[in-house]
Amino acid sequence: MDKKPTACLANGLEVSKFEEFKKGSQFLKEPLASELKNDSDHFTNDAVQLLKFHGSYQQDDRENRKPGIKDWQMMLRLRSPGGEIPGKLYLCLDDLSNNLGNGTLRITTRQAFQMHGIRKDNLKTVIKTIVNSMGSTLAACGDINRNVMAPAAPFETSEYKIARDLAIKVADLLTPVAAQGTFLELWADGDLAYRIKPDKEIEANRKLQFNKNVYSGIKNEPLYGSTYLPRKFKCAVTVPGDNSVDLLTNDIGLVAFTNNDGLLEGCNFYIGGGMGRTHNNEETFARIADPLGYVEEKDIFELVQSIVAVQRDYGDRKTRKNARMKYLLHDKGISWFKEILTEKYFKKEIKPIRKEPENKLIDYLGWQKQNKDHWFVGLPLLSGRLAGEKKTFIRKLVKEFDLDLRLTPNQDFLLCNIHNKHKNKVKDILKKIGYGNLEDINDIQRHALACPALPLCGLAMTEAERILPNILKRIDDLLKECEIDKTILFRITGCPNGCSRPYMAELALVGSGLNKYQVWLGGSKNLRRLAKPYLQRMALDDLEKTLKPLLLEWKKTSSVEDFGDFINKNDDEFILDHLTN
Repeated sequence: MDKKPTACLANGLEVSKFEEFKKGSQFLKEPLASELKNDSDHFTNDAVQLLKFHGSYQQDDRENRKPGIKDWQMMLRLRSPGGEIPGKLYLCLDDLSNNLGNGTLRITTRQAFQMHGIRKDNLKTVIKTIVNSMGSTLAACGDINRNVMAPAAPFETSEYKIARDLAIKVADLLTPVAAQGTFLELWADGDLAYRIKPDKEIEANRKLQFNKNVYSGIKNEPLYGSTYLPRKFKCAVTVPGDNSVDLLTNDIGLVAFTNNDGLLEGCNFYIGGGMGRTHNNEETFARIADPLGYVEEKDIFELVQSIVAVQRDYGDRKTRKNARMKYLLHDKGISWFKEILTEKYFKKEIKPIRKEPENKLIDYLGWQKQNKDHWFVGLPLLSGRLAGEKKTFIRKLVKEFDLDLRLTPNQDFLLCNIHNKHKNKVKDILKKIGYGNLEDINDIQRHALACPALPLCGLAMTEAERILPNILKRIDDLLKECEIDKTILFRITGCPNGCSRPYMAELALVGSGLNKYQVWLGGSKNLRRLAKPYLQRMALDDLEKTLKPLLLEWKKTSSVEDFGDFINKNDDEFILDHLTN
């Protein structure tokens, strides 16, 4: 599809042909609907672009190609605000992955399950079965609001319950209207009984989408309009002090405050975060969100919709690489954004950011009390890949004890609603799959993240998930060799797109060629600071000799500060002098 500018919006901004294509797609329907009926083993590029809005990416297994023939398959991603996966839905996903996928399920860094290896002619069966089990894949991908994150732990304190509820409400609020009809028409034979039904509060707030301040001018899609957003959009909700959701990497981050009576008082808003970038293109970059301000409970949903409307109207629709809201914030500044937001869209006061406690990356691993009758247990899962014997036994537990799952932004999962009388039985089964001593989790593995990378991701330049265990062992061995008893927050990706949020890590490897990686350093353990690139193409074999001098200097000069803080307090020349490459 030609993406050269061909038209202008009413505000005079140029748009690409891709924007015209979205406008003419009949609310994300054609040519996808027609191609679902043909005998081809893959979709054309135009249909693939629409397929993303319905939760799927078309992929090609590079290692299973035959001469001149690609191994086409679909990756499918779920919509699961706050990572909530009811037991019935999990059992459905387990069956589908075994029968029509590659036998695995993968937890994403946005608290959703992905299935891989689905053939085109099975895709409708898979999505329809998920919908029939009260799941959805709508808006898990595409130029639209994606899965809304929240602390996964099922703590029954008012603040955590409110944060989880708020995430669901934001997800419902930003669910496309016409596209939901298209989704059910294509995948559920038009059965509107499965339409996502927001509660009365959200239905009332969705009526604000017809308010002239935020109305797109398109009745069928009042907030998004016929071209939806310029690029993907991400939201997260949390409670003060809990940064399990990597809040500042989102387009909108909300921190929910509750009062002594357990009621929602209001939210701090942070806007304009995002991880994606492109090598050798300085116009693309990772960015953390700016503080926007605080609003009271009654204004939260109106402000969310107003921010989306600003991005809809002013985001870059000419160049997709610069279409995220973070570039609008970078180019125009937070003062401009706040001024136009309050003058044209929100038209209310936004108060200064409310003081928050120090943030921590919390993972909820191990056994924890859910309520007086139940427990939940957080289980680490490196790279989020659930497969083999482990997957078989998790199914057994979910089915036998009627458990639900919660997925975490750290690619781990929680088994929830374990009754007191079943706790020991569940413990005994977990021991069989390596979850015997959850108090002794390897520190560097605990918070490490990796994207899938090769062989399925079309953007991957090199490995990530498949080599993560080995890389972590090498780093762990190096720390021991240097007699360092502190750990490092580590992340790795196969390309610069940033799916495992590497630019927030203390140490990150970002694929820049076959077995070559950029080295990023200096993020913080509480995920409040961006790392910086120091090396452009480090050979993977050189990992130890490259890092060792720097680690020894860290040990020599600081016995208490974290590695990222050590990097951040020293100038770039000093750090480079201690990297051997």
